[in-house]
Amino acid sequence: MMGGAIASLVAAMPVASLAQTEIELWHAFSGRLQELVDAQVADFNEMQDDYEVVSTSKGNYSETLNAGIAAFRAGEQPDILMVFEVGTATMMAAEGAVRPVHEVLGGADVGFDPDAYIGAVKGYYTTPEGEMLSLPFNSSTPVLWVNRDALEEAGIDPDTDLSTWSQVGDVLDQLAEAGHECPMTTAWQSWIHLENLSAYHDTPFATMENGFAGLGTELALNNEVQVRHIEQLGEWAQEGKFIYAGRRNEGGANFRAGECALFTESSAGYAGISDEAEFDFEVRPLPYWEDAGSAPQNTIIGGASLWVMEGQSDEEYQGVAEFLSYLSSPEVQAQWHQDTGYLPITSAAADLTRESGFYEENPGTDIAVEQMTANEPTANSKGIRLGNFDQIRTIIDEELEAVWAGDKDAQSALDSAAERGNELLRRFEQANSR
Repeated sequence: MMGGAIASLVAAMPVASLAQTEIELWHAFSGRLQELVDAQVADFNEMQDDYEVVSTSKGNYSETLNAGIAAFRAGEQPDILMVFEVGTATMMAAEGAVRPVHEVLGGADVGFDPDAYIGAVKGYYTTPEGEMLSLPFNSSTPVLWVNRDALEEAGIDPDTDLSTWSQVGDVLDQLAEAGHECPMTTAWQSWIHLENLSAYHDTPFATMENGFAGLGTELALNNEVQVRHIEQLGEWAQEGKFIYAGRRNEGGANFRAGECALFTESSAGYAGISDEAEFDFEVRPLPYWEDAGSAPQNTIIGGASLWVMEGQSDEEYQGVAEFLSYLSSPEVQAQWHQDTGYLPITSAAADLTRESGFYEENPGTDIAVEQMTANEPTANSKGIRLGNFDQIRTIIDEELEAVWAGDKDAQSALDSAAERGNELLRRFEQANSR
């Protein structure tokens, strides 16, 4: 009887539920961002019966990339893997491991139009011919977050101009004089204070178009603009005006708790800050040195993109195409942009957000888009594509920490970072030259 009951139950189940194709998505989100991506997955799963996307957090960006590499070697790779931007060259070099997004979307009947995606956003993840290798799902750019209440409490006009680092320095002086214990902190120090600093001032971070033009690139992060900036931050660190909290986004907790007045962070900090901050905050453009380089040029993206892994069935690739098309749709993209602070990846999503009045109701939320698109990117400002970049960032972190501690001057630290980083670039070149 029991077998008959089970057979009857199975027979009564909708056929679609038995035929659903599972799509695995591995990502690096936690907290509020994980909640938002889980909501997108649930919405996609609810709106159709053919596929079920299963999303799994694999830790931070580095851990997620390493998990994906290990899974591929074991033949257990997910359908979709989130990889942060510094892993782009590694993924491009991983022959047989990935299937380009333009092939996946172009081979499915989902209305794929590569021109619908914003050039400054997708450009980081395209071939020299402009073909999309991955989907720039969560792309951000650095901005300056301001605790307006902290400035007022220190007797500073919260509307004071903070466009340049010189003006920031004046405000840090006033905050210190008022006894503020955390005038400024930062997240992602290499990304903001070297990589984006270089692009914003139209100065090379590395030779050969920051690595876009070939594997023979060398680091150029130890030139005048970079040394000047790191030297100034080092002085502020010694004076207690710049508080270093960690290599990733440890400083975010300090800012969201109201402890720090100024915070250089990703535009995607909006999700957590708007959710947790109990003070009046706003977002400003990333400051620049008014007498250096060609600033302000344009900042470059961070965040991550979604790569499609090889070794899946035709049904899975069709499901991947449907899901990525869903993520790219104007309504979904506009909501994602508004909820997170990540850049909209399509022009339609940006237009929809503007037309909705979101930017007017939330001043400053369009700054990231304006920073990225104000000027046509140059060879120095279209992005950075280096092999072993994750490990190179670790070297940069070590050298910058020596500056903040007062153990090294800026020139010595950046010279050392360039020398050590170039050794890793040569290893990558040797391993991938054909």
